[in-house]
Amino acid sequence: MEEQTTKYQEQTLFSISWPLFIELALHMGMGIMATFMLGHYSDAAAAGVGVANQLLNIFILVFNVTSIGATVLISQNLGAGRLKQARQLSRSVFGLNFWFGLIVAVIVFFFGEHLLRLFDIHGKVFDYGLIFVQICGISLFFESISLALSATLRSYGYTKESMVVTVVMDLISLGGNIIAIGGIFGMPITGVTGISWAIVAARAFAVSALIYLVYHRLSLNITLKDTIHAKKEDIKGVLSIGIPSAGENLSYQLSQLVITSFVVSLGTASLAARVYILNINMVCFLFTLAIAQGTQLLVARYIGAKQFDRALLRGIRTLKIAMAASMLTSVIIALIGTPLLETFTKDPSIIAVGIPVLWAIVFVEPGRAMNIVLMSSLKSAGDVRFPVIIGMLSMWGVAVSLSYLLGVHFGLGLLGIWLAQGADEWLRGIFAAKRWLSKPWERKIRRKEVPA
Repeated sequence: MEEQTTKYQEQTLFSISWPLFIELALHMGMGIMATFMLGHYSDAAAAGVGVANQLLNIFILVFNVTSIGATVLISQNLGAGRLKQARQLSRSVFGLNFWFGLIVAVIVFFFGEHLLRLFDIHGKVFDYGLIFVQICGISLFFESISLALSATLRSYGYTKESMVVTVVMDLISLGGNIIAIGGIFGMPITGVTGISWAIVAARAFAVSALIYLVYHRLSLNITLKDTIHAKKEDIKGVLSIGIPSAGENLSYQLSQLVITSFVVSLGTASLAARVYILNINMVCFLFTLAIAQGTQLLVARYIGAKQFDRALLRGIRTLKIAMAASMLTSVIIALIGTPLLETFTKDPSIIAVGIPVLWAIVFVEPGRAMNIVLMSSLKSAGDVRFPVIIGMLSMWGVAVSLSYLLGVHFGLGLLGIWLAQGADEWLRGIFAAKRWLSKPWERKIRRKEVPA
């Protein structure tokens, strides 16, 4: 019985990725729906929550340290047939994320105001952002545990189960948003406060549901004992992959903080436009993220089973699909740009700033697709340092410096900032493609063959 529940089934990219696509769509939908409803409530509230979300996303990267490492190592162990090690890794990752989540939630609750002031926002925008940070900071504990449990389920191929949890979580959040903003049945309009508590409730539900699914699908009973008895070698292995991988994401988020400060200097219209466009832009790379995550699972299994040619081909095929899909989606979004932005705001100054940026996305997204697909595949193959090195050099040397140069110095505004970020995505994508075609796992094998 236990042997059957711990094995994974041979799966296609489609069978793994379509639930991931729906889950990511719904997960992103929480933020998009909140921004959409807040835009009709107050543009200042939408901008404040958008900036606050950037702050909270930095802390969520801490949890991704373990979830990224877990996905790769559990999948590699399953591919190699080491089922007992895969189960032990799942327990260790839960323990690590339990403590990470608890520590981060406490830090955000007590120091959230000071951290938010780093964004240099003021007035109502700051007030709304602070409410969101202080309340949603509590939910970071639940988000940390959810990421660990979801990583375990996905590694075993149970992507549908994780998707269902996200569906229900989104419904809880949506219901809370409607109550908070709509004032239905004569209930008071609580705005940002109500939306924030709805997110807390939704994430708390997700933890309970995922613990239940891990037990019933994998026969793996997760308990508080696992928060104390994590194996040292598991922690070391997970962090050796997770820290460099999360380091790339952390560098990206920090660079975005600096870029946000440039946008703030351009005025409230540019800041609000950026928040709305970031939500719209998610649709462009949603499909790319889903198949990149599916590819990451498959590549890790192939590497574990030493099927290297299969891994190489899988990465190239996914790249072609992702680039074509992102180009098509971004063109469609640009063509319907005006009515799309009008669903978020009726402010003509915000719409005027946003329309040229939507066309810039057509240039950005194919490069982003190359970057996302191949960098995640490199991590699955154990090549985790390369994405960090290239990422940090390009994000700060290209994205940040060019954003200031084009957006602020030459006066191109938000359009210049978006073009600068496109240059960054394309540069990293090209380096990732060259690295992937060089078969990085062969270097790792040669190093192991060299006698000590």
